[in-house]
Amino acid sequence: MLIQSVHAHINANREQDINTLIELVKHPSISSNEIEVRNCAKFLKDIMIESGISTQIYETKGQPVVFGEVPSNLEGASTVLFYGHYDVQPPEPLDAWHSPPFEPAIRDGRLYGRGAGDNKGQLLTHILAVRSYLKMAGDLLVNVKFIFEGEEEIGSPSLLEFVENNKELLKADVVLTSDGPIHDSGTPLVAFGVRGVMNFEFNLETATTDNHSGNKGGVIPNAVWEMVDLLATMKDENDKVTIEGFYDDVLLPSPYELDLIDKLPYDPDSLAKVYGVEKIDLNKVQFYERLLFLPTLTINGIKGGHIGRGTKNIIPCRATAKMEVRLVLNQDPKDIFNKVKQHVAKINPKVIVTQEEEDMKPSRTSAELPISKAIVNAVREGFGMEPIVLPSMGGSLPDFVWTKGLGVPSIMIPYANADEANHAPNENMMLECFYKGIHSSAQIIFELGKLKEQK
Repeated sequence: MLIQSVHAHINANREQDINTLIELVKHPSISSNEIEVRNCAKFLKDIMIESGISTQIYETKGQPVVFGEVPSNLEGASTVLFYGHYDVQPPEPLDAWHSPPFEPAIRDGRLYGRGAGDNKGQLLTHILAVRSYLKMAGDLLVNVKFIFEGEEEIGSPSLLEFVENNKELLKADVVLTSDGPIHDSGTPLVAFGVRGVMNFEFNLETATTDNHSGNKGGVIPNAVWEMVDLLATMKDENDKVTIEGFYDDVLLPSPYELDLIDKLPYDPDSLAKVYGVEKIDLNKVQFYERLLFLPTLTINGIKGGHIGRGTKNIIPCRATAKMEVRLVLNQDPKDIFNKVKQHVAKINPKVIVTQEEEDMKPSRTSAELPISKAIVNAVREGFGMEPIVLPSMGGSLPDFVWTKGLGVPSIMIPYANADEANHAPNENMMLECFYKGIHSSAQIIFELGKLKEQK
């Protein structure tokens, strides 16, 4: 069978593939280093061309995009677009690394180096899977496209514009992203969405200067107290947000998604230890509904008055609160921001509300789509075990670029080990995870080809 020969070729080329990854990780492509990012883009292009992938580098208003494609000879073949990023985080603190961050080293079955797992090892799995497929078959069952950016670690500021300006070039039936870690049990993950995020700030000034708390205590307002009073009006005792209309557009999980939740692992005692809290007083459904399907309002920090050593008897004249909302599908960041402002204006119109940075919209793909189920089957075959299927993730990624900007399903399949230490010293990728990732990507091409044949 063809796919078996492809997997055999992958197994036979393990040493060559890890050497390719080592050379890629050697490039110090820190997002802010334009010269090294461009050098890495050119090296990545060379790898892709050598693998039989037609590849070009496209300029953006920031760092370049590396785009590649391999068209299938089959008429009406589906198209899969693999996304990844070749930029990396700064490596500091350097003295915490056991080996230099850009001199990759193999120890105990892991490749250590900045970018090994985030994201060079993971994006390379897709390239190497296509290479093996082409070596053994000379053709693919699907059209394959690649888009690798150099700005993900600084928030992908150029990606959405590039996608919107190149929709025909990027036209696909599904976008697949391999980034982040698998489950901490070693079980592979398939995720179908992310929450969005909107950051904003409250600022309040009640006087031109701090005042003596004895001489003027009880007769002038205290900015910190007023800020605390405002914040207290935004949630009730059951942790429900009390801003009018906050939950209006929230979609509750479908029966299929509830069934997926039922299959997820849940050990509240172990999670409490991991999170560093005394206990988690939620059952499994409550836990995952809150984490995956409900929005949150979070105080990230409060500043005001004196918090240094010793006492300072003052009435603070200024207070600041850093805030965020995690948004779920169907919620519009601008709508929620306006509802926050309206709430604040009712409670304390002296408080100034400002949005700190560009928001990230929520995104979700249905796990019930035939293409979604085909991806889950492929990961099962590639890793040799049943994957954990998440209807959504609690965190935020620029997934909306694909589901809204390109208008196609987007699915996340992390390949790196749970302890990859991404963004930290001694970042690493387990070699077995790297190899299983290549097998999974090859299996994805096969499963999507079969899906088209079934139609």
